[in-house]
Amino acid sequence: MKNGKIKNIEKTLLSDNWYTLNKFKFDYQREDGTWETQEREAYDRGNGAAILLYNKEKGTVVLTRQFRMPTYVNGNEDGMMIEACAGLLDGDNPEDCIRKETEEETGYRIDNVEKVIETYMSPGSVTEILYLFIGEYEDRMRVSEGGGSEHETENIEVLEYSFETAVQMIKTGEIRDAKTIMLLQYAQVNGLFSN
Repeated sequence: MKNGKIKNIEKTLLSDNWYTLNKFKFDYQREDGTWETQEREAYDRGNGAAILLYNKEKGTVVLTRQFRMPTYVNGNEDGMMIEACAGLLDGDNPEDCIRKETEEETGYRIDNVEKVIETYMSPGSVTEILYLFIGEYEDRMRVSEGGGSEHETENIEVLEYSFETAVQMIKTGEIRDAKTIMLLQYAQVNGLFSN
């Protein structure tokens, strides 16, 4: 359902160098009934998916580590981030995307994934919807070393931690990525590792 409090939307392309940055000018009706003109910018990089790979028997999770320039320029000293495996949909449905990304980034070929959360990660400036999944892995599912797609200049390190260690890493600040924190907390709240 469209919002009747918004009209006269004008869109101006500011950049399409990497993804798309648009400026929107529009009229917004306030609670008192008056109209005001507002301007906002929105960055469109497409929608994405992420997954927490977990092994209940071993009590472990698989995460990744890679360099993230935006965090580096905003105070993350080495720019490295520990994250759940993730990627952009690029025309795929979320389930197919996350299975493909899992194999590319972690080397695990998984079939069964379960969507647990659908979220806007930064709704004030980014259009992206992120579909969050969980999926069980076993050692026998490892078909490669992972590391990401070479043509996408990804240099991804695959990490396996005990679930308890990963949760502790949120507290110590070693894990600061929102999607990863959400997935680990989902696992914790929903007792993924309880007997």
